[in-house]
Amino acid sequence: MSTTSAPVSGRLAALRTALAAQSLAGFVVPLTDEHMSEYVGEYAQRLAWLTGFGGSAGSAAVLDGRAAMFTDGRYTVQVRQQVPADQFEYQDVPATSAAQWLADHAVPGQRIGHDPWLHTRQWAAGTAALLHAKGAELVAVASNPIDAAWTDRPQPSAAALEVHDEQFAGRSHADKRADVAAWLQARGADAVVIAALDSIAWLLNVRGRDVARTPVALAFAIVHADASVDLFIAPGKISAALRDHLGSDVRCQPREAFDTALRAMAGKVVAADPQGCVAAIFAGLEAGGAHIIEARDPCVLPRAIKNPVEIAGTKAAHVRDGAALTRFLAWFDREAPRGRLDELSAAERLRQFRNETNSLEDLSFDTISAAGPNAALPHYRVSEETNLPIRMDSIYLVDSGGQYRDGTTDVTRTLAIGTPTPEMQDRFTRVLKGHIALASAVFPAGTKGVQLDALARQHLWAAGLDYNHGTGHGVGSYLSVHEGPQRIAAAWSAQPGNDEPLQPGMILSNEPGYYKTGEYGIRIENLVLVETRDVPGAERAMLGFRELTLAPIDRRLVALDLLNAQERGWWNAYHARVVAEIGPLLVDAADQAWLDQACAPL
Repeated sequence: MSTTSAPVSGRLAALRTALAAQSLAGFVVPLTDEHMSEYVGEYAQRLAWLTGFGGSAGSAAVLDGRAAMFTDGRYTVQVRQQVPADQFEYQDVPATSAAQWLADHAVPGQRIGHDPWLHTRQWAAGTAALLHAKGAELVAVASNPIDAAWTDRPQPSAAALEVHDEQFAGRSHADKRADVAAWLQARGADAVVIAALDSIAWLLNVRGRDVARTPVALAFAIVHADASVDLFIAPGKISAALRDHLGSDVRCQPREAFDTALRAMAGKVVAADPQGCVAAIFAGLEAGGAHIIEARDPCVLPRAIKNPVEIAGTKAAHVRDGAALTRFLAWFDREAPRGRLDELSAAERLRQFRNETNSLEDLSFDTISAAGPNAALPHYRVSEETNLPIRMDSIYLVDSGGQYRDGTTDVTRTLAIGTPTPEMQDRFTRVLKGHIALASAVFPAGTKGVQLDALARQHLWAAGLDYNHGTGHGVGSYLSVHEGPQRIAAAWSAQPGNDEPLQPGMILSNEPGYYKTGEYGIRIENLVLVETRDVPGAERAMLGFRELTLAPIDRRLVALDLLNAQERGWWNAYHARVVAEIGPLLVDAADQAWLDQACAPL
């Protein structure tokens, strides 16, 4: 169901009025916050408020007489359902961008606004150059005009900061701070600005509840070469226990003092990540006379390479989560043929199974509970308006995960209700073959995600098919379900991470798919751990993947004649692990019997 034009039209008019008050002819609206986050708090959902778009990636550009919405291939259908076509043009990324569209349509003399707390310096410089070539100007606004138009905008979360105990973190925050200090000293730097919320959470062994589904707190940090930290955070978030945890080397200051602190770094050599720190941070440092080193956030790589405690924790979380998912799959198999389920009720029952573990802190993202044609939307989000019944002789796709103190999960299963068509079985099996090829890969140390991506697509390509999203993303340890820097995606992908060498201890997803618009969608997703591989006679270090996710894959969708002996062997070995590790956690005899049948050898 499409978003109605009336509220969007009124909001666009209110924004244009606010722009006129600042003598601006246009404005760019990204989906991010002051920390360049993928998932943001309600207070930062400016794009959703303006356009009605509910996806997790996109942007909009607004001019006096026209506006455009920019999304990638994951949201081609969704954006047309949610954003009214009589208010916004639909533009495909990476074929174009908000910056290029503005340059194409701006006229000489126009002033186009952007919020420097929501864009990188590189984006601002590139967009300014494009507009300058047209005689227009990019202007950094002092206050976001959407905030003036959005009269009932929520306040940032006031939730308390929480200690993430060392029994889960595996290292003390003093140890991590010492590593960052050594990193600074090696570069001759005095301090580094840390803006990424998951980096701050990882560094200080803290978690928060300021962003739905992602356990982080709104804060900035400046880490000094003596391993001390200035943490800029709302004072009400800091309890006595939290102060004791942080100790005297971490000084807590109000979040509002951050910009002043940047401008007080005169003569200091300060490192900042050009991808994670917004343009306003660089402007503050420059205004204060700091000498800036552009460098990647020093927390990014050690956060991605899980230590032994984190690895043990995520394995335990996946067994626990796999048991909850298996209970759901058994329940679904019994209930779906009765014709009484819909997308919302299925998602809620899955949440209940996870909650019954008594360890669930939150979901790791809003469950993608997608029946029939909705399954063809890779990042579909069910609502009362879009909720479909789950019907016989159809496909149901469920992509879900949990946040546990010891780990973060993300898993997709595609389920047949009734009898699947031969085409469904063919497409599913091609996806499965790609999944197995990637899962089975052995590769030299130094291999990058882009070099592995084709393994997952090859059997779809052989039939002239493909999918329009990445194959794998990194995952945190009780942190963001999408974590860099590692990634597995095609070379045409515009997102960073493809060039990051995979290293032991990294966690990634393995999730090829296929989507037939208007009919059905297929995705098989397990999380995997990068491990060393002992290859007889190898002349260099070799790596491979170990499955973390443990839950049955629906055998009814498999075209057995398309699987070779190696692929059948993988299937049987994987499902034997599922029975061995998940079976002991099932207390209901009916669930155990269902699991045994679902995991029987091919």
